Amino acid sequence: MPDWAWTLVGVLGGVLMLWLALVAVLWATRPDELRLREVLRLLPDVVRLVRRLASDRALPRGVRVRLWLLLGYLALPVDLVPDVIPVLGWADDALVVALVLRSVVRRAGPEALDRHWPGSPEGLAAVRRLVRLPG
Repeated sequence: MPDWAWTLVGVLGGVLMLWLALVAVLWATRPDELRLREVLRLLPDVVRLVRRLASDRALPRGVRVRLWLLLGYLALPVDLVPDVIPVLGWADDALVVALVLRSVVRRAGPEALDRHWPGSPEGLAAVRRLVRLPG
C-alpha cells in the first residue's frame, strides 16, 4: 500500500478514535431523563435567542458568525452523534449550544443574553446556569 494510503488510514483511524471518545464522554456524563426534558422544553426559546443574537448588529462580527454557524449546525441532519441514539443524540447538540453561548457571553457580555431572551424568567435562569453565569 502506498504511503498516502497509510496516512489516510491513520487520519481516519484517529478521527474514529476521537469520535468514540466523544461518545464515551457523552455517555458517562449523560443527563438524566428529567433534566433532558427540561432542556428540550427550552429548545424553541434557545433557537430564537441564537437567531436574535445573530441578527444583532451591535455584537462583534465574529460572535455573529459563530451564532450563524451554530444555527446551521442545528439545522443540518448530520450531527456528531446521530439523534436516533437515545439521550446521546440530543446531548451533543446541547453541548455545542452551551459551548457557543459561553463564548458569546464572554465576548458580548451577559447583557446581550438578557436583552434577547424571548422566554420566561425561569428559562433565562436555566440558560444562565448553562453558560455558567450567576442566576
